[in-house]
Amino acid sequence: MPHAVFDEKINLKKFYTSFEKIIQDESIIIKIQNVFIDKNEQFLLFPTLVVEKSKNQHFLIEINTKENTTTLRLFPGTDPEKTIGVKTAMGLLTFNLLEIFTSAKIIKTNISEFISDRK
Repeated sequence: MPHAVFDEKINLKKFYTSFEKIIQDESIIIKIQNVFIDKNEQFLLFPTLVVEKSKNQHFLIEINTKENTTTLRLFPGTDPEKTIGVKTAMGLLTFNLLEIFTSAKIIKTNISEFISDRK
């Protein structure tokens, strides 16, 4: 399962309020335009659309915090095919988080080649 784990508990309310939509309109279309936060401010959900060739995938990316870490992953209730577009969407969101929380470091990931600022 594609994921990125960060070495600190990220302030999800700050990320929620500072999030700007991500739209990539290239050979792979990616749209992440909204974000939802739970009332305890421990989970964020990002409805995501990826269009690759003739395949459209709608799914959710989740960011959750624990005591000393934060994890970005696919929401378990959705199960998109783990394509280059899906991993790129996760990489774009990971990069966005790293730009806002400059002290955060990735301690575990399997999407490193997809983490960039391509928009």
